[in-house]
Amino acid sequence: MYPDPPYVLMIAGFLSAIATGFAFSTSLQQATQTWAKNPKASSLEDIRGMSLQLPYLGICLGVWVTLASGIQIFGFSASPAYAISAVLTALMAWLVWRQLGAILGQIQQGGSKALDLDSF
Repeated sequence: MYPDPPYVLMIAGFLSAIATGFAFSTSLQQATQTWAKNPKASSLEDIRGMSLQLPYLGICLGVWVTLASGIQIFGFSASPAYAISAVLTALMAWLVWRQLGAILGQIQQGGSKALDLDSF
């Protein structure tokens, strides 16, 4: 009566999000190290260019597919599952990207000591 949930898509989406997450991490580390060597050349907020946006988009697409496949496990059809997960993923992606910009701004203004997480 009900079609099988897309377990393979859920695993593939998860693995693609993990793989592009490593690419994002590497790109971010390289960009911040380059900025740390010459902070006057550009601002940290400017490093959020295509070298970070492309892996971030890959993370978001992987999360979108994983979340939609997970929703389908609970009996939703594909169209509503992908619509719900698109809204959730877009909101999450916007919030994380905005927070990344805020953190990079704090680092630029006060250095790495501006992120004193122990004070919270």
